[in-house]
Amino acid sequence: MTERQLVDWIRRRGKGIGDDCAVASLAGARDELLITTDMFIEGVHFLREHPAAQCGHRVLARGLSDLAAMGATPKWFLLSLALPPWAGAGWVKRFCGGMLKLASRHRITLIGGDLSHSDRLTADIVAIGSCPHGTAIRRDGARPGDGIYVSGALGGRPALPEPRIALGRHLRGRATACMDLSDGLSADLPRLCRESGVAAAIDRPLPAAPGATLDDVLHAGEDYELLFTARNAPRCHRGVPLTRIGTILRGRPGKVTCFGRPLAPLGYDHFRNRS
Repeated sequence: MTERQLVDWIRRRGKGIGDDCAVASLAGARDELLITTDMFIEGVHFLREHPAAQCGHRVLARGLSDLAAMGATPKWFLLSLALPPWAGAGWVKRFCGGMLKLASRHRITLIGGDLSHSDRLTADIVAIGSCPHGTAIRRDGARPGDGIYVSGALGGRPALPEPRIALGRHLRGRATACMDLSDGLSADLPRLCRESGVAAAIDRPLPAAPGATLDDVLHAGEDYELLFTARNAPRCHRGVPLTRIGTILRGRPGKVTCFGRPLAPLGYDHFRNRS
């Protein structure tokens, strides 16, 4: 079973699943809450020799990137940690230091969590943001004729990804659909297209990070840039380049071509080739 197949099975048994965050409306409230959760597992998302502060940054950045993709303002987060014997007090303090430094920059407050023990370190983040009612940017609004855009450069797998919070808020009311690039362009663009019931063509140069190959740009993942569609967009926002890479088309939902050839979804899938 692939990750997509499992998600589709779960979606049929839930409600409102399919975007980067869940949207919760409270009676009488002007704003909606946007809620996301992400796991960070030793041997899957990081190695124990990676710097602890870098790991803490990345854990929170994953949640913040989901909030950015829907145009949310970050508010609160919860952290659950399962610690193995090798992760001592010094490591945990450095880990939390990296996380809280990023939290301070984006004015998001740690409000709770849980602690346990495990054979391998596992962190789970729950990030909560808000946006005015009805303004969250979803994945299902792309329409034929929209341009396809990405922020920043792709394929670099930055050690300290910078969540595009300001850009996400700027795109409210401007982007027709949006998501963050966590599993690679070749996996994430078809997801956006399936949600919107459209096809897509990549037919313009792709912005590559220094040293990145075309395979890196298309498939590597963990860029945490924003992928969005719009009728038009500026070339940059607050110094972040915005590059048009293609066009949304009528066609089989999820079908993507890259310079005229079918694009295989070779981005990251947790369950592909799992032993």
